[in-house]
Amino acid sequence: MTKAAPLSDFSRLCIHTITTKGWELEEAVDRYAEAGVSGVTVWRQWLEGRNPSESGDRIRAAGLEVTSLCRGGFYPALEEKSRKEAIEDNKRAIEDAAALGAPLVVLVCGAVPGQSLTESRKQITDGIAATLPLAESLAVKLAIEPLHPMYADDRSAINTLASANDACDALNHPLVGIAFDVYHLWWDPDLEEQTKRAAQAERIFAYHVCDWMTPTGDLLNDRGLMGEGCIDLRGIRAIVEENGFRGMIEVEVFSDRWWDRPPGELLEAIKEAYLQHT
Repeated sequence: MTKAAPLSDFSRLCIHTITTKGWELEEAVDRYAEAGVSGVTVWRQWLEGRNPSESGDRIRAAGLEVTSLCRGGFYPALEEKSRKEAIEDNKRAIEDAAALGAPLVVLVCGAVPGQSLTESRKQITDGIAATLPLAESLAVKLAIEPLHPMYADDRSAINTLASANDACDALNHPLVGIAFDVYHLWWDPDLEEQTKRAAQAERIFAYHVCDWMTPTGDLLNDRGLMGEGCIDLRGIRAIVEENGFRGMIEVEVFSDRWWDRPPGELLEAIKEAYLQHT
């Protein structure tokens, strides 16, 4: 596997607000800007009690790019009422993204324990289709994020890059694409082929990085900072860049271990790991 060249600056570095979750949105924006970070992906809980339009203005005034809004999704449900509520919630996410000035909403698509993955996948595409007219009117992209198979029970029935490509094919809309997260996809033996398939359709909308800890102590909140684990980060970046991706490289780390430390210490560690290992 070809290796990407080391990164030399922070012009493509984006950080998710959940990564430094000890900071409120305003402090995160100020600290990121001071550190030379270029972009921010805002998680929806960081907009609670805030005007999305004003928050977007504040982010841009600090010199940061609003990369995306995270997250929408969770479409499948056993009851029709719950599926309709999920669609309405996703419409609110699209409206918030537009007000914030975020070009896309990241979709963690959802699943239901006891319901077949086939049915959940149908409900996912149906749910996305129901929100597309609004997304189209507001020019907001929808990025399906395939999740690692360990989350197939209740977080996402979209578990491989191939299944994300299949969903995009079924919807066949230029505003529907993929959020490519190395944590969820690094193990996939079809990664190169499916990345090329996604790139040919111009549907790689986002690229997320962290690392896979060995052993992993928690299925959700034990991700590693780049270089702490076993993912071939430069090899995977080479694959997506050979297929045309030149967007932000988004650091998304869920880690109780890191969250127990001061966010400023984590921010400095992110900068170092980004240059040395990403």
